[in-house]
Amino acid sequence: MTHNFTLKLAAIFGSLSVIIGAFGAHGLKDILLENQRLDVFETAVSYQFYHTLALFLTGILMKASASKYLRWSAYFFVYGIFIFSGSLYALSLTNISILGAITPLGGLFFIFGWFGLFKFAHSDL
Repeated sequence: MTHNFTLKLAAIFGSLSVIIGAFGAHGLKDILLENQRLDVFETAVSYQFYHTLALFLTGILMKASASKYLRWSAYFFVYGIFIFSGSLYALSLTNISILGAITPLGGLFFIFGWFGLFKFAHSDL
């Protein structure tokens, strides 16, 4: 993954965070309240946005360094957004509880992404 592609993905994920959050607050509020999953949906949006910022930072760092740790971090943040936030979005809308079992895998990818940044910070730049 290149720095340019990473920055573009971060821009897309950032705009989607705002769109999904606004749509959830207005267009989906009734179903989220009916499913008693408004807090779950808000968690999904929040984590998507936090890790979009991490992805953006990673893309900026990638511009200065071709570190494999930064590439790994970018991939892990993207996978984490899809799996963690995606599973929580699906759970919120469908109320199929088993979808929550997938969420920790996305959390693990987030942790790997942050660990990649840690490894980058402790490598020979």
